[in-house]
Amino acid sequence: MRLYHIGAKMYSCNMDLNIVLVFVALVMVSAIFGSRISSKSGMPVLLIFLVLGMLAGVDGLLGIDFEDYDAANTICSAALIFIMFYGGFGTSWKAARPVAAPSIVLASAGVVMTAMVTGVFCHLVLGMQWLDAMLLGSVLSSTDAASVFSILRSRRLSLKYGTSSLLEMESGSNDPAAYMLVMIFLEMRSAGSPSFLTISYDVFSQVVYAMAIGVALAWATKQILGRFSFPEGFTQIFILAVALLSYALPSLVGGNGYLGAYLVGILLGNMKMEGKKDLVSFFNVFNGMMQILIFFLLGLLASPRSLLAEIHVGLLISVCMILVARPVTVALLTLPFRFPLRQQAVICMAGLRGASSIVFSIVVTVAGAYAYGSIFNTVFVVVLVSILLQGTLLPFVSRKVGMIDEEEDVLKTFNDYEESSIEFVPIQLSPDSAWTGRRIMDIDTPPDSIVAAIERDGVPLVPKGDSVLNAGDRIILGMAKPQLDTSVSLCEETVSSHHPWVGRTLGDIRPKELVLMILRDGKCIIPTGGTEVRKGDVLVKNEQR
Repeated sequence: MRLYHIGAKMYSCNMDLNIVLVFVALVMVSAIFGSRISSKSGMPVLLIFLVLGMLAGVDGLLGIDFEDYDAANTICSAALIFIMFYGGFGTSWKAARPVAAPSIVLASAGVVMTAMVTGVFCHLVLGMQWLDAMLLGSVLSSTDAASVFSILRSRRLSLKYGTSSLLEMESGSNDPAAYMLVMIFLEMRSAGSPSFLTISYDVFSQVVYAMAIGVALAWATKQILGRFSFPEGFTQIFILAVALLSYALPSLVGGNGYLGAYLVGILLGNMKMEGKKDLVSFFNVFNGMMQILIFFLLGLLASPRSLLAEIHVGLLISVCMILVARPVTVALLTLPFRFPLRQQAVICMAGLRGASSIVFSIVVTVAGAYAYGSIFNTVFVVVLVSILLQGTLLPFVSRKVGMIDEEEDVLKTFNDYEESSIEFVPIQLSPDSAWTGRRIMDIDTPPDSIVAAIERDGVPLVPKGDSVLNAGDRIILGMAKPQLDTSVSLCEETVSSHHPWVGRTLGDIRPKELVLMILRDGKCIIPTGGTEVRKGDVLVKNEQR
């Protein structure tokens, strides 16, 4: 009988485990199909993850009653580490460098200004106490990297003036500033009125310790990867461990763990290392899993009935942030950079709130600073409105104001971008060309190349073997790209209006990289020391590794 009871208990445990596994698998499959619906409908995919969680929640189809804010705080905070790490690891510094200054300003001063404007609104209009209002403004002050990355990639939004890179860097790096504000106002709320010296040290310790440890950890990781080779697949595990250390080590000494994670991510992601493309692709997938986990869990934690109780407050705050806080912040902080109005409009529309704001609201709830769950419901409503309204309208507004750059690919701004192995070379035939008057089958083309198209008097023609080439024809050759030695690194860089080289000659600049060619207005320029760099130039450079 005893063995029977033990066997029955084990069978029951296995049944429970199997049910959990089936549920998790169904959630993942639903998320995959949800992403397909998102790509066709234009609805932000992260909103679908939230809806899936709410459908499984206490008021949904499955009726799962999940109200454990402590567990949600632990799980979501851990997942946010990897989202922050990938926010840096997946961002191409080459693409972001020209817009680094305005990105950093928006990610730091922009967060503070957004929190202040939102806090003042909550105090004056909604009647909140000053500390409560500023704490809520701080929770909502950062834009969400997962939401911004998802929309830019899924909708292939290539924006002019380097705006795609600006939004990626701003959203990827502004969570640490928001978290720091949340911690400061939580301390002020619990400790009364801490001294200016105490607050100053908190800011100093969070920033300096995180930066010092982050730089040291990234350097040590680079050295280890350069000296040791890991079995296949273990490099990814090693970098996962580094991502955890990048948060935990600064946090242990009072530093900002999220800043440490982002800093280590962007340093490692832009270092020259073997197999980096595979690492970025791995973290892209892993980051997607973390997004599904966070947004589904947050949806599961939310109750539509509780959200309805806070919907009026959330809608009012959403209106303030979309129409006042974000535009005022963007207009004032980008004033020194002289951004065009249409660029400002897109940056304003891209001020999406997302998972980080909800996770910070859970942190505040667990700390007992608000009535249990009230700030979570308010922030959840704001995030829903932001993703649904701003996320859906961002592609439309970008096209409406003429900010789409048809000649660029937004995927180039991510480190997992891989160019096609085939390139197309246009050739204009002159009367004295060796190919003029001859059939395609009779000409000698370069190795591994083919005549892909002929353009004659502006009319495209399909080339055949017996097609005769005429003077004035524009021939498009398709050929395999040469596989360069690993010691040579050729790259392209588009010069924005904020690039430090604009208006200067290469002789004055004396760049470390050799500028091989400049593409300007469809023409190829072989540069000399007296060649002036202009806005819109595409620099083809040779970087020594």
